[in-house]
Amino acid sequence: MSATLAPPRTVTYREALREGLFEEMEADDRVILLGEDVGRYGGAYAVSRGLLERFGEHRVIDMPMSEALIVGAALGAAAVGARPVAEIMYMDFVTLVMDQLVNQAAKLHYMFGGQLTAPMVVRVQQGIGRGAGSQHSQSLEAWFAHVPGLKVVAPSTPADAKGLLKSAIRDDDPVLFIEHKGLYARKGEAAGPTHTVPIGLADVKRSGEDLTIVAWSNMVHTALAAAEELAREGVSAEVVDLRTIAPLDMATVLASVGRTGRLLIVHEAVRTAGLGAEIAAETAERHHGQLRAPVRRLATPDVVLPANTTLERELVPDADAVVAAARDLVRS
Repeated sequence: MSATLAPPRTVTYREALREGLFEEMEADDRVILLGEDVGRYGGAYAVSRGLLERFGEHRVIDMPMSEALIVGAALGAAAVGARPVAEIMYMDFVTLVMDQLVNQAAKLHYMFGGQLTAPMVVRVQQGIGRGAGSQHSQSLEAWFAHVPGLKVVAPSTPADAKGLLKSAIRDDDPVLFIEHKGLYARKGEAAGPTHTVPIGLADVKRSGEDLTIVAWSNMVHTALAAAEELAREGVSAEVVDLRTIAPLDMATVLASVGRTGRLLIVHEAVRTAGLGAEIAAETAERHHGQLRAPVRRLATPDVVLPANTTLERELVPDADAVVAAARDLVRS
């Protein structure tokens, strides 16, 4: 009599992150967690709930309300052998740690000729969806993609979040780990304890033939919804999830565009000098004369974000906007 296979286990994005943290802390006592409210409160988005009880206050450390102190302490701990995971409550507040992260952590390995490294992760939460206003809702990934020595990741699914977090913790370079506020409750298939995702490798989330849609973080799900609608109209869209912002996996993007001949880049960050511009430029350089239509970018206008969820939704590209842009590309 054959055994009945159990259905795949599903978890939320936040649960997947918690599993990743738990497993890495269990496996390596050098891994510590520090930030505002990460211990007794369980994290601003409940990612670290239960970790204080398991690992104690020497490894799950509630810090004062000073982002500069949190990341500075993480850098110091990393330099002397720890593997800290620092939580910054909002991406916007990374502006307060630019010296520690950009001028120090990202340069440490090079400046000391490899004698020191900075194996640290800085977890940040970005994006719209809560009407949190202009100082709590920005998408700033393009700033940090510009910094040599700093790795930047932005997973869109629970499995990728867990796999990339485990890889980030094990990496000897500093990693900025971007979590979108709108993803924490999103469910997906769970990943096992040995699951990791390599930093620097994009993923084709949906195959297609007529055009390539490149996205990352929460916008991947917008792109997938648009691809589903396009399929009903007879348009086959391939969706590429970057997963990693730096280093950027242009090989996967270029291979996809080489097959489809059309590229639409969708991101929540503002348009000017966004990551979409870099992807568009490199695609135009590498596929000059081979594209069936000009590369198209779809992004948030260059405006300050409002403290209103309805207005947020009017500004940030949605599935309908992606469908409309894709139609134009295919018809051109």
